[in-house]
Parts: sequence; structure tokens; C-alpha cells
Amino acid sequence: MSSTYRIIKTDEELTNYCSGIKDRIAIDTEFIRIRTFYPKLGLIQLFDGESIALVDPLTITVWDPFVALLADHHIQKYLHACSEDIDVFQHYFDLIPTPIIDSQILASFLDNPLSTGYATLVKKYLGVELDKSEVRTNWLQRPLTDKQCTNWLQRPLTDKQCAYAINDVLYLIPLVERLKALLLDSGWLNAAYEECELAVDRKRIVIDPNYAYLQIKNGWQLNGKGLALLQRLASWRYNLAKSCNIALNFVLQEELLWKIARYKPSSLAELASLGLKGKDIRLYGEKY
Repeated sequence: MSSTYRIIKTDEELTNYCSGIKDRIAIDTEFIRIRTFYPKLGLIQLFDGESIALVDPLTITVWDPFVALLADHHIQKYLHACSEDIDVFQHYFDLIPTPIIDSQILASFLDNPLSTGYATLVKKYLGVELDKSEVRTNWLQRPLTDKQCTNWLQRPLTDKQCAYAINDVLYLIPLVERLKALLLDSGWLNAAYEECELAVDRKRIVIDPNYAYLQIKNGWQLNGKGLALLQRLASWRYNLAKSCNIALNFVLQEELLWKIARYKPSSLAELASLGLKGKDIRLYGEKY
């Protein structure tokens, strides 16, 4: 399978590429979301089965052809673990691609864990070993330093970054086609498609800050009063993070939210004993 690619840096190049897409397109994105609430888009990878394009969002100014492609119901969009990619498209283009076929969801109907990674599936179903050494961190994880995360905003991109980005779409079409064939044989293909639609529909729902506490690990361990406090804390953290464009854990660590809700400190000394530092205590004190 050819891994030749083009880097698209102009509006005309993007228009020409998008105009050649027929019925399907593999899509992936690279972004940074360590310190910010919203993702900072660094690269868009596209593969139509013949030609790979690495779209540089730092130089494109006219996105209309690409937005039209994302919205075209006649063109299937193949993605893997599409949730964060959808966040990118919602933030930058105010839409969700449709229809989406998520290889991770399809694979889950073939007795794979729902969290199975792309490289694992490519190895299992296509027999190809991928190098996944370039790191991108999830915004809900513990904050990492800049050195621990690949900087997809730097230019020029390194050869290693380009190779990594290419692989994320190069095998996506054959992987999805393989999964679809297996699901068709097993009778689960339509159910898998429906689950893809449900996953997309869930992303269309505007997040209510009052339900942000449901994303806090071990929240179920709290009693009524503790859970009520966790709900208030998580809602406050979510609203502050969104309004200031700060990653949630850079406002206040998830673990600390849980500890406050669990132990209900009543003094600065008790807050400090839970692990809160000066900045955290000031932030918490401003609200409570």
C-alpha cells in the first residue's frame, strides 16, 4: 500500500482535493489540548483510498469545500474513536461530520473491547505493525509537560510526525472494509451502524455543566451530601475552564475535587492537608 502523500497548504489545493472525493474518506486530526479547554488544531489527515493529504490548518483560510465535504450525506467518513475529532470539528467548523463510521465501534461488535486502539486493530485484522511513538494526550488526563506531548503546531513538521499522521488514515479504509465484511457475515452490521449514529447523536447534545460531575471517577463512592458537593464543584470547574479556555485539570485536579467532596474541609489547613496548593486554595476560596 502506497504511503506517498501531499501537504496541502493553500485554499486552492484543498478545494481540488475535496472535489475529487467520491463516496468515502478516512479522516483523522492532530491537535494539542493539554492546557486549554478547546483543542488547538495542528493537522488534518485525509485519505480517499488513493491519495493521502495532510492539511495544514495554519495556512488555510477558506474552509468551505472541506466543510461541505464533512456535511455531505453521500460520503461516508471513516474515523477511529471519533469523539475528540468531533470536538475539533464542532469547535472550528460548528458541525459534526455525517455519516460517521467509527472503526472502534465496529470492532466492538466483534468481541473487541470498546477502548481497543487503532494500532491494535490494524495489527489484528490487517497484520501491520504501526509505530505509535508520537504522543498526544487526552484533555481529561493528568496534565503533562510540553516535552511529554508532540507539538503538532510546530513547523515544519518532522518526517516522523508525517509518517505517524499518514499511518492514522492509510489503513483506516481497509480496516473498516474488513470489519464491515465480518459484521455483514455475522449479521451485526446494521446494529454497528446504529451504534455509530447513537455515538454521534450523543455528541450533538450540549453538555450541561450540572452533569459534569458524572465524569468524575469514583464519584459513585460518595453519599448524598458528598455527591451534591461534587456536582457543585464539577459544575464550577467546567464553567470556569470553558470561559477561560483552560483545561479542566489545570483549574483543579479531578482527584482534588473528589477529596473535597469526600472530606468536606472547613479550613485552609484542612484544604492543604488534602493536597491543595496555594493557587488551588485561592481558586476554591473564591467560589466557596
